[in-house]
Amino acid sequence: MTATKLLIEPLIGLRIRNPYGVYHPGEVLECEYQIDAVEPNQIQALETSVLWYTEGKGEEDLGVHFFERVRPSDTVDGDLRQLHLFRTRLPPTPLSYSGAILTIRWCVRVRLYWGRGKETSADRVFQLAPSPK
Repeated sequence: MTATKLLIEPLIGLRIRNPYGVYHPGEVLECEYQIDAVEPNQIQALETSVLWYTEGKGEEDLGVHFFERVRPSDTVDGDLRQLHLFRTRLPPTPLSYSGAILTIRWCVRVRLYWGRGKETSADRVFQLAPSPK
């Protein structure tokens, strides 16, 4: 009988600091994330992005507003697992929208490249709503 080695996926804790998840154009989105259940030497790279995408009829579109990629060599101690905070000022458009034919969603995405070509990601959706008058 051969022993089967269990592979545990790394955990990505991702939180948008606004508990309501609703932002207006020009506001600052603050988000924090932390990586767990993986050894630091297994992490090859970490990508953080703020993006919008469409769903519905027709071709799907995607736009990246913020993007950052870090590698262990970019840090002092080579450990990307610690709690990390990032901020970005949100653009005026496109606003979140949910219609019968088309939906526009905004999200924060953290993608972890680990092991031998493996990747794990976590998304948190938020709304970019019109500014109050």
